Amino acid sequence: MKEGFRQAMAWLHTWAGLIFGWLLFAIFLTGTLAYFKDETNHWMQPEIPARPVSTEASLALAQAYLGQHAPGAARWIIDLPSARDPRLSVRWQQTPAKPGERGQLTEKLLDPQTGNQVQGRETRGGEFFYRFHFQLQMPYPWGRWLSTLAAMVMFVALISGIITHKKIFKDFFTFRPRKGQRSWLDGHNAVGVLVLPFHLMITYSSLVIFMAMVMPASIVAAYKGDAQAFYSEVFPAANTPPSAGKPAPLVALAPLLEQARGQWSGGRAARVTVSNPGDANASVILARESADRVVYDYGSAVTFNGVTGELLDSTPPRTLPMAIAGGFYGLHMGHFAGPMLRWLYFICGLAGTAMIGTGLVIWLGKRQLKHVKSGVLPFELRLVEVLNIASMSGLLVAVAIYFWANRLLPVGMVGRADWEVDSFFIVWGLSLLHALVRRGRAAWVEQLTLAAALFAAVPLLNALTTPWHLGVSLVEGDWAMAGFDLACLASGLLLGWAAWKMQRAELAKARGQQRARSTHLEQEAN
Repeated sequence: MKEGFRQAMAWLHTWAGLIFGWLLFAIFLTGTLAYFKDETNHWMQPEIPARPVSTEASLALAQAYLGQHAPGAARWIIDLPSARDPRLSVRWQQTPAKPGERGQLTEKLLDPQTGNQVQGRETRGGEFFYRFHFQLQMPYPWGRWLSTLAAMVMFVALISGIITHKKIFKDFFTFRPRKGQRSWLDGHNAVGVLVLPFHLMITYSSLVIFMAMVMPASIVAAYKGDAQAFYSEVFPAANTPPSAGKPAPLVALAPLLEQARGQWSGGRAARVTVSNPGDANASVILARESADRVVYDYGSAVTFNGVTGELLDSTPPRTLPMAIAGGFYGLHMGHFAGPMLRWLYFICGLAGTAMIGTGLVIWLGKRQLKHVKSGVLPFELRLVEVLNIASMSGLLVAVAIYFWANRLLPVGMVGRADWEVDSFFIVWGLSLLHALVRRGRAAWVEQLTLAAALFAAVPLLNALTTPWHLGVSLVEGDWAMAGFDLACLASGLLLGWAAWKMQRAELAKARGQQRARSTHLEQEAN
């Protein structure tokens, strides 16, 4: 009975991993890239300078700019710069022409040191990877449903894998190089065990994040079908009175930051929202930065009177269930992580991606052995082979092309950000066609070689198309820009090594087959 149960878990682990493996590989890779979303944004908008800035000074500059360019707006929204994201973004919403309508929203980027407007190139930046990670470029809510279903399958695959490998920790210390399928299995076990706590945390926390979407029964029962009442209670809206129609000067915003820090025990403000600026009923809401603690406090904010600066309201401490949910959210997102811990998140994410990829390779490799003599794969195995190539090496090529498109598309091009994303999917689709035309290792080697060349050439491309090359970024201490170039170069070298190893294995296999044929002919001649 015990052996039968383990065999059932092995079957579940194998087929759950295969059916959702290609999707999970893309979700894990893009989620891993999203840990450096802000740094990717900076590289893809190099026109925005990255310099040490004072939050108070930046807020004062933003207030002066909005007071000059949007004095009659219904709302101002100011996103403050941080150590990771140097952008000072200001938005304003016009008073709607008719009641119930949404006023037009305008956004500008400012230099946080001078307050002058900066024209950054249109791009989705690292936000594309972040959104694709859980929305899969699909309409709401279908992408979220599919990614959540994939997370459920991943969690099942992890648990069934733990049960299946009864010697899992012994297997962790076992690696037999140059042993074909055995080496792939050893690698799969090693990366799986090495970061198993991370895999369990990241998978389970993703289910907690979308718990209200996938398990709404309790909400529906408790609030009698009125889900909006639940969200209004959990995330209460700030009390912003309507415009009084009486002009009044707006309080200086920068001094309010210190009062907010006192309410948050030293926490930092990330966003400032001013309702009815220049009106007697003006109000100022400071939203807390999520990167200063592990537990993400949903909607943590303080509200001030926009004329007198008096503290009006503060978000009350969250209940224990909300704190637990916020803890899972914070652990999953990793916003709190400093540079070293963020790199650890990144490495663990890559390990998870590698675990999924090696599992797909192992599944196919075991079944290919039965067809070595004939040299012809059945349709279903050939389909898996094509999907393996396109979903892994093809995705890497598409990511590299996304970065290349950012530098090669004209800066003033209409719909430029959409074309960057389109180039990603066009090249990913072409990789599928290439895998259909080229068989097995040849397709792997060619796509990995192309990905290696594209990634390794990113620093050169950056130097040829912008003034912010490594010689400048390293001297100026712009470590986000320099780190992105160096990370791409390292990725290119690693992928080049993988392509070389695969090419060597293919040549060794061909020589072995040639020797076997020669031996067979000699035996027939004798």
